[in-house]
Amino acid sequence: MSDTAISDAQIWEAVGEVADPEVPVLTIADLGVLRSVRHEGGEVVVTITPTYSGCPAMDLIRHEVELTLNHLGVEGRVETVLSPAWTTDWMSDEGKTKLTEYGIAPPTGKRAVGGPVSLSLTIRCPLCGSPDTTELSRFGSTSCKSLWRCNSCREPFDHFKAI
Repeated sequence: MSDTAISDAQIWEAVGEVADPEVPVLTIADLGVLRSVRHEGGEVVVTITPTYSGCPAMDLIRHEVELTLNHLGVEGRVETVLSPAWTTDWMSDEGKTKLTEYGIAPPTGKRAVGGPVSLSLTIRCPLCGSPDTTELSRFGSTSCKSLWRCNSCREPFDHFKAI
């Protein structure tokens, strides 16, 4: 298949299915890491934004996007853009649902931009739904997650922090 026979929307759909290596139930489209797909000078440019600078998953994501382009028979490259910085506001509702089903509490609220910072006094347990939870550590299994424990079912769980 040549890149003239495939639309940007079809490329977006295929590339968007690349899984996040740290949370494999999420795709880069679910996360909002996939920012754009465009034709430029005879090639396709796929733009991605890391969840935070220095994210170790980005090299593998870039590689998987390149493999997807090759599989589609599309000449292209992957461009990493740091500005604007990624925010959990870019996550899809479907992605947040997938996080809950996987046992990770999704981010709540929106990031503050030039105003008061939203404060969440509790995070609902993704396992039993109880709001009676305690933060154990601001940093969990990755920098974008914090570690919590449910005081009702006593199970630990990650919370994807709102960034």
